[in-house]
Amino acid sequence: MNTTLQIALDFIDLPRALKLAKEAVSGGADWLEAGTPLIKSIGMNSIREIKKRFPGKIIVADMKIADTGRTEVEIAAKSGADIVVVLGTASIATIKECVEAAANYGAKIMVDLMDLKLTGKKVAEVERTGVDYLCVHTAIDEQMKGKTSFKNVKDLASITELPVAVAGGINSENAVDAVNAGADIVIVGGSVTKSANAAKAVKEIRTALAGKIKIKTELYKRVNEKADILKILSKVSTANISDALHRQKALEGLRAVTKGLKLTGPAFTVRTCPGDWAKPVEAIDAAEKGAVIVIDAGGAGPAVWGELATSSALKRGIAGVVIDGAIRDVGEIASMKFPAYAKLITPAAGEPRGFGETDVPVNVCGERVYPGDWIAADADGVMVIPKAKLAETVNRAMDVLEKENRIRKEINEGSSLGKVTELLKWEKK
Repeated sequence: MNTTLQIALDFIDLPRALKLAKEAVSGGADWLEAGTPLIKSIGMNSIREIKKRFPGKIIVADMKIADTGRTEVEIAAKSGADIVVVLGTASIATIKECVEAAANYGAKIMVDLMDLKLTGKKVAEVERTGVDYLCVHTAIDEQMKGKTSFKNVKDLASITELPVAVAGGINSENAVDAVNAGADIVIVGGSVTKSANAAKAVKEIRTALAGKIKIKTELYKRVNEKADILKILSKVSTANISDALHRQKALEGLRAVTKGLKLTGPAFTVRTCPGDWAKPVEAIDAAEKGAVIVIDAGGAGPAVWGELATSSALKRGIAGVVIDGAIRDVGEIASMKFPAYAKLITPAAGEPRGFGETDVPVNVCGERVYPGDWIAADADGVMVIPKAKLAETVNRAMDVLEKENRIRKEINEGSSLGKVTELLKWEKK
């Protein structure tokens, strides 16, 4: 049986969804999905419009029904949905209602098994309701933590006769893994909707499925390894990172001493007194290669860092320095191309008194920075990424950049930012 390719239109604005749908169909998409964000934003009209534009395609309504199954299936089916999605975490009574309503209106039911333990007993219970498809789904928030596994697909395919769909983080590189695991329906969202050329992206996935091969994707895979994290951080901006952290503010008041350089790496923290440069210098020898030395000097001068400290740091492979306090010798430091950010610049140096400590939590510009948190800095400022959320934040930042790339393409094709984002629609009245 040929693998079915379903494209999820996870937009919040209809014109962009329809534009992408047209590209996806030209690339070889089999089914089109009115994604949950689109349905919540536009309502049933999103399904009606997609069906009207593409009457020959199977339309999936990702309603994620949790209750009132009969009513929600009815409105989706009447609007043109051929398949309606209900959550596997819904009650069996709700799933049965969905099945009965679908039969009445000529639709089929897909059960999204997201966040559900796939035991044989539970699957059999769901199957007995008469549903048509089962879907293994890795939620987007789990994907951002680097999780994309096809083991559940294989486990499910081994205990059910129903067609198995899979969604979550699929692209032209791993689509064949989904098929080899037993998927009959491959659902693709971000790797198409964020692509600058959606038709090409769909064609590549179609080719990968047909030939059972891997084709390198233009988009970044979700990562959780240090080398991959560094690679992505070299691509994204602090603005992307701020968006990924729900508009988190930067370490306010810090200035880039060396212009045009980006800085990324894990924080090696230092607490010292204003002008006391003993602990900052000791930190150069104690920190690992690639670390960013983050100094809490109370936001005041004299300087705790200069040209000699920079020379030493470069020899040790230190990535850069961030100082809530003062720095000097900025001309020399700039010529050495060493990333440095500080609150103050002064010619005056302090004395090495030895107060303070290293590798402890510090306060920098009013924000708490812990050892091992990651620093990302560029011309816009300095961001702190909590180490517990590193992989998730980096993945989300790349997601922001890729979505911006898609919007940039649409603007270059003759639209405008206001039109692409339907700005007036979202203004508070």
